[in-house]
Amino acid sequence: MAGRRALVVDDEKLIVKGIRFSLEQDDMEVDCAYDGEEALEYARSNTYDIILLDVMLPKLTGFEVCQQIREFSSVPIIMLTAKGDDMDKILGLEYGADDYITKPFNILEVKARIKAIMRRADPKKTVVEDGPKLVESGDLRLDCDGRRVYISGREISLTAKEFEVLELLMFNPNKVYSREGLLKLVWGTDYPGDVRTVDVHIRRLREKIESNPSEPQYVHTKWGVGYYFMNA
Repeated sequence: MAGRRALVVDDEKLIVKGIRFSLEQDDMEVDCAYDGEEALEYARSNTYDIILLDVMLPKLTGFEVCQQIREFSSVPIIMLTAKGDDMDKILGLEYGADDYITKPFNILEVKARIKAIMRRADPKKTVVEDGPKLVESGDLRLDCDGRRVYISGREISLTAKEFEVLELLMFNPNKVYSREGLLKLVWGTDYPGDVRTVDVHIRRLREKIESNPSEPQYVHTKWGVGYYFMNA
C-alpha cells in the first residue's frame, strides 16, 4: 500500500493511533481527524485513497460526514461501528459507504479490507477485463478508462461500487444476475456482507441514473431472480 493516502476518523484517540501506526508500517501516509467537522475539512482539502470513518462522532455523525463527502468525492469509505446492529451497516451503505467493519476489530482484518477495496477501486482494474472502453445506451454513457458516467452529457457522481455494478450490467445487457452473483463478482468472495448490500447499491444507482427510479429505464428487476440491464 506504499504511496497511498488514508484518512482515519474516530474520536477514540487510541484507536486512531493504533490504525495509523499499522498503516504507516505499510508505507501509507495517514491523516487523522477526531470529529465530523474536522473530517470534512480534511476530505475537502486533500485527496485520499481510502477513508476509515467512525459512526459515532462529535459535531457531525459518521453518516452525515459520509453523505456530505459523497456530494464531492467518490473516495472509498469504510464505516467503523461499535454496534453489531445491522441497521447501522445498512444506513452506512445508504449514505454512500463502500464497506463497514464492526468494533472491536483485528487490525489485520482492517488492512486486508483496505487492500481489497482499494484494489477493486483501482481504475486500472475493473470488473470488465476486455471490450470497449466507452459504452452508450440512450442518454447514458459509461467511460471505463475515466470511470465516469454521463446522463445527457451531464456527469453523474458514482461510488466505486456503484460504477462497478453498472459497468458489469451494461456490458452484459439482458443477462439477469442474482443478488448473490452480483455480490460475488463486484464485492468478491471474501466480502462478509450480505445481499442487502446489493439491493442498497441498486437503489442508489437508480436514483442517480434513472429519471423515474420506480419505473427504471435501464436497471430492471427480474422478480425472484435478480437484476439486469436493458438497452434503451
